[in-house]
Amino acid sequence: MHAGGDAPAASPKPAAGAATVSLYQKSRKIYARAVSGRFATWRWALVWLTQVVFYGLPWLQWNDRQAVLFDLAARRFYVFGLVLYPQDLIYLSALLMISAYSLFLFTAVAGRLWCGYACPQTVYTEIFMWFEKITEGDRTQRMKLDASPWSAAKLGRKAAKQVLWIGFALWTGVTFAGYFTPMGELLSSVAAASLGPWQTFWVLFYGFATWGNAGYMREQVCKYMCPYARFQSAMFDKDTLIISYDPERGEPRGRRSKKTDPKQAGLGSCVDCGVCVQVCPTGIDIRNGLQYECIGCAACIDACDDIMDKMRYPRGLIRYATQNGMAQHHDSAQMWRRVFRPRVLVYTAILFIILGAFAASIALRNPFRVDVVRDRASLARIVDEGAIENVYRLQIMNNAEQTERYRVAVEGLPGITIEHAEAVDVGPAEARWVTLNVRLPYEASQQAGAGVHPIRFRIERVPAAAAESAIEIDEKSTFVVPQ
Repeated sequence: MHAGGDAPAASPKPAAGAATVSLYQKSRKIYARAVSGRFATWRWALVWLTQVVFYGLPWLQWNDRQAVLFDLAARRFYVFGLVLYPQDLIYLSALLMISAYSLFLFTAVAGRLWCGYACPQTVYTEIFMWFEKITEGDRTQRMKLDASPWSAAKLGRKAAKQVLWIGFALWTGVTFAGYFTPMGELLSSVAAASLGPWQTFWVLFYGFATWGNAGYMREQVCKYMCPYARFQSAMFDKDTLIISYDPERGEPRGRRSKKTDPKQAGLGSCVDCGVCVQVCPTGIDIRNGLQYECIGCAACIDACDDIMDKMRYPRGLIRYATQNGMAQHHDSAQMWRRVFRPRVLVYTAILFIILGAFAASIALRNPFRVDVVRDRASLARIVDEGAIENVYRLQIMNNAEQTERYRVAVEGLPGITIEHAEAVDVGPAEARWVTLNVRLPYEASQQAGAGVHPIRFRIERVPAAAAESAIEIDEKSTFVVPQ
């Protein structure tokens, strides 16, 4: 009895001096075999988690609005209780820095964890392969189906797969557009066939990208389009946990019966079944060593462990290990101690500092924002009784989701006042421009002298309840006294 079923023996390593293969030759189609195991369970857990978040967020409500909505037309971005404006670009910069350092940290610790478990390309490929499995069958069935002549049964299976693929891709496109147009409004437009041009473009574009990348391009995206595959080696070192084949234990490889004693037969633990190649979504043979095409999904570990169980051999012929650990025969405890090396600790410290600063910035963020602009058409003019008047435009942006009242005062020069100063009401998550006529009495202007003088506007949010405290913001500006 042989392990591995109909799998052919793995191809031997190319001999020295063998002809090289062009990078741009037509790739063979990869029929990835379904696999189960602890790492497959983790992958599917991440598939469910990421997709519940992606498809679920547009349906959540917060204060009678969509919880997460990027309203580009109004230039407001709603993220649960936060209302952000284009001026809050610093928060996007912080998120990008957090993402970058997280990638550096995870890669230094255990290689391409992001690629193997949470990358959208990996996630959607898993989903599309599941659709493929339920319509066309597992690996062997799909290979036979593609090799068979066209028939009604084949056409039906292929059509059913396309219906599932296209339906899921279009719903993905609708969900993506739902982050920029309220989902209820978007679905009403879809039902009435009255989608706007931009909504139509993004639904079709994102749906087509999902269908093409996850349905057809698959490993081509990871091997040729994704830049991470090219520079990942700069982020690894010899103490990075990577998916590794143990040649000392596995070689020489060869097929044998379960009853065969590998030591007496002069064989290693590898039964040369080729299952590790069959389950690989990029079609590589991990027994040839780490290759840039490896996305770190650990499907080969689950497959090999299953074969080892059937052969009654110890698991771990293919496992997560470090280069130093493999070379120096470290146990798990020794490898993990070396994993948490200075490089990893520095990445961790920087990441936590950025996270702390980001959280503190959000927590201490002012509930409103102020911007003062001078009226350039008239820098200064003389009005009643020789008083000097400057005109300003004040923008108050209310970050809260209820109407707020603000009082505006001016300071900096003796006797300076705002004519007809009144409290200003600003609606929920709105911005309002207010014209301010600032006057300086004649005597005070003579005392100050001609020129440009610094002043500041004090904007105070009026507490809506006795328990609330007043919040003030000072905005600097200048007052011009003509000669």
